[in-house]
Amino acid sequence: MFLALKELMHSKMKFLMIVIIFVLVAWLVFILSGLGNGLSTLAASTFQNMKADYVVFEQGAQSTMGKSLISDELVAQAEKLSNVTAASPMGSTMATALKGNSTKNEDKVDIAMLGILPGSFLEPTVIEGKGLSIANPTGVIVNKTMKDEGFKLGDTFQLDGSTQALTIIGFVDNQTYNHLSAVFVSMSEWRKIAFAAPGSDKGIAGPINAIMLQGKHIDPTYISSKLSNTDTVTRGAAIHGMPGYKEENGSIMMMLGFLLAISAFVLGVFFYVITMQKTNQFGVMKAIGARNGFLSTAIVSQVVVLSLTSIVIGVLLTYGTAAIMPKGMPFKLETNLVIEYSVILLVIAVLSSLVSVRKITKIDPLKALGRAE
Repeated sequence: MFLALKELMHSKMKFLMIVIIFVLVAWLVFILSGLGNGLSTLAASTFQNMKADYVVFEQGAQSTMGKSLISDELVAQAEKLSNVTAASPMGSTMATALKGNSTKNEDKVDIAMLGILPGSFLEPTVIEGKGLSIANPTGVIVNKTMKDEGFKLGDTFQLDGSTQALTIIGFVDNQTYNHLSAVFVSMSEWRKIAFAAPGSDKGIAGPINAIMLQGKHIDPTYISSKLSNTDTVTRGAAIHGMPGYKEENGSIMMMLGFLLAISAFVLGVFFYVITMQKTNQFGVMKAIGARNGFLSTAIVSQVVVLSLTSIVIGVLLTYGTAAIMPKGMPFKLETNLVIEYSVILLVIAVLSSLVSVRKITKIDPLKALGRAE
């Protein structure tokens, strides 16, 4: 480590250039990871935060709410099955809210209507106002992002193309569905909205999209066999079944993968070139008794110091960037993501230096000093 630090202090400009490159790479990695996490949260935070372990869909629905339609009669059956501690119905549909009953295009806001039973484990915690009530079926609780659209507690709004009017009685936090603000409404009112068109319920009694289950060690195959014409999946599988979720996250992960691969190549080339420039120096050190282990440790120590410095600067720049990003930007940088990608970048840097380490071990002191051919 002493040798590594001495060389870093002696050749500041050379190593500064490496740090700048590494900082830019780290910065971009953290920005992409934050955007990817923000997009996935915006798409499925309602599913991610709900207190459910498994989801029952219609058979063949491919774990997608919009493709599933089953009867709520199955809820009572599901509650009686082995390892199921609680079951609750859920429905979802897209809608457009009209501010102040206006029909102006600029006053329309797309929302995700989610039907649940008031007081069930699916109802999120209210941060302002009050929760759903059976006595007030037209009262809804909405994600707080609707405040940015001008909605306030107590506001009544209509749905585009419908005479249905709903009143905001509470606000919740971090509840979005398919990139839209989630609006939680009682199941009875949701059915009026979702199946307003005659025949859209396909004649099913008490139509719902899915049944959410609570319980550990539930066997999905067992549940599916006991509930006719259903498929049971984990909550994670239900999230991946949301339209566009898997493709969206796959694109971000592919970009991150390419970026990490390119960074490994770039850093490896930098360290290799620097090592080649010091061939004669390593030859002298070997001639006076320095061992391969000592020289290899010096190189790896240099890489670790440079990498840690670059990663810390990259993290600081990322948090600084997040602070000035527009409010509507889907960016969410979590501590566990920062730690995870920091470790990945550090490992990549160390591994990329191994090519240089291998080169050191093959240096012949006599050839390096020009005494042999």
